[in-house]
Amino acid sequence: MNTRYLIVNADDFGQSRGINRGIMEAHEQGIVTSASLMVRWPAAPEAAAYARSHRSLSLGLHLDFGEWRCRKGRWLQLYEVVPIEDPRGVRDEAWRQLAEFRRFTGAEPTHLDSHQHIHRRSELEPVFLDMARQLNVPLRSYAPWIRYHGGFYGQDDTGTSLPERITVDALLATLEGLDGAFTELGCHPGYADGLDSMYLAERAAEIQTLCNPRIRSALRSLQIDLRSFRDSAPSKNGGLQ
Repeated sequence: MNTRYLIVNADDFGQSRGINRGIMEAHEQGIVTSASLMVRWPAAPEAAAYARSHRSLSLGLHLDFGEWRCRKGRWLQLYEVVPIEDPRGVRDEAWRQLAEFRRFTGAEPTHLDSHQHIHRRSELEPVFLDMARQLNVPLRSYAPWIRYHGGFYGQDDTGTSLPERITVDALLATLEGLDGAFTELGCHPGYADGLDSMYLAERAAEIQTLCNPRIRSALRSLQIDLRSFRDSAPSKNGGLQ
């Protein structure tokens, strides 16, 4: 069996102290190797300080333009940073958040992604692709050598809770089915105290799964190596650094 490589990236780092605590736990006791920082929130400096002192955790930028939640079948805006219908405003805000990331961390992000995958909107793609090119880092779902897997998520598209998606057995099945040389597994571990979001109770369940010893054992038996975005770039001979 050929060795496969897995980045386990935790989104929303810095959004709250409870999320920070959950990501730290999932990194130190579980399989999280990377995180994406939301720079606009009061807990962002704490998250950045942790990443500076724990170099085993690569840190990317989780660009944040707003959040939507589904209620009774309708998507409602919880908050807005800039209108996503304004590509120029989105571009300016993206670079402002990058400046904040650099101020907090003293470093460049190892990767880029966005809250609720706003960067995938076709009219906004050029903004984020240009930023990724200038930084020479992967943009989630657009780096050809990294397959993104977003199925480890405990809700459906309408916000209905689906806890069976984030169990140990569900994650084991995902690991067994990995078919690319390099995969990013998205996750959202955290403790929801004080957080206003549609994704709450599921976060603690993710921590339990990510820290379960059966997962580590499966990685060994399946010859899946944990990596971070720091060592995800393809080398000139086509291998992985």
